[in-house]
Amino acid sequence: MSLPEKKIAHLESILSDLGNAVVAFSGGVDSSFLAAAAVRALGDSALAVTAVSASYPDGEVDRAKVIASEIGIPLEIVYTEELDNPEYVQNNPDRCYHCKSALADKLEEVIRNFGGRYDNLLYGAIADDIGDYRPGMAAAKSRGILAPLIDAGFTKVDVRQVSRAWGLSTWDDPAAACLSSRIPYGTPVTVEALRMIDRAEAYLKSVGFQQVRVRHHEDIARIEVDPAEIPRFFVDDLYARVSAELKSVGYQYVTLDLQGYRTGSLNESLLSIQGS
Repeated sequence: MSLPEKKIAHLESILSDLGNAVVAFSGGVDSSFLAAAAVRALGDSALAVTAVSASYPDGEVDRAKVIASEIGIPLEIVYTEELDNPEYVQNNPDRCYHCKSALADKLEEVIRNFGGRYDNLLYGAIADDIGDYRPGMAAAKSRGILAPLIDAGFTKVDVRQVSRAWGLSTWDDPAAACLSSRIPYGTPVTVEALRMIDRAEAYLKSVGFQQVRVRHHEDIARIEVDPAEIPRFFVDDLYARVSAELKSVGYQYVTLDLQGYRTGSLNESLLSIQGS
């Protein structure tokens, strides 16, 4: 498969015209690719910023530092306090709007601290994100945060393909999202719930599952993995070990979603309401 050369050229043109960029950098597939593209186009006029909060998985900060070093982009760490915002904690369908707004506040603070060296904020939204329910994208747009990967037409397939060609270690990483996205709308977001989710997913990854979500239905853990990996639970009684571990984390019941992993599965209830 040939590289999407026209999209790459378009992206490089967008970034070069900006002259400088602060990239919201989680260390995931899309933000890492955007950071690498920014370095290629802007050199030392590109900066990555990683926002840390209770909804950011444990250990991901160190990983983000390693990836930023591999890319060759300087990295700033900021701390957001979205759990101090009652509107975020209530976990209504616009939760991501408040999260992205908190991120924008911190990114703007970074720009001020650098005394005018930077004036463009970027994040790694891609063409695939258009059409799903994404209030965070609305917040980003309202705050002037740019999405150059969307403007250049990059899909997830494109991002992975070019990342691999560029030698980025993130090219085949599983899709990632903040831990709060595992909590159904209307169930309050708490530090305790986020820690349970983080520990449960870390265990599942430790036994070899790559694409994992533990949907947090209060005392019920609903596990999503790639459908092809579901049979693994029934080899050597892995299901029993997983159940015991997740109960030790704090869940009373441990379930396996037979549909398997899919992005935004908690948005399915919203879509059914909108279609009724």
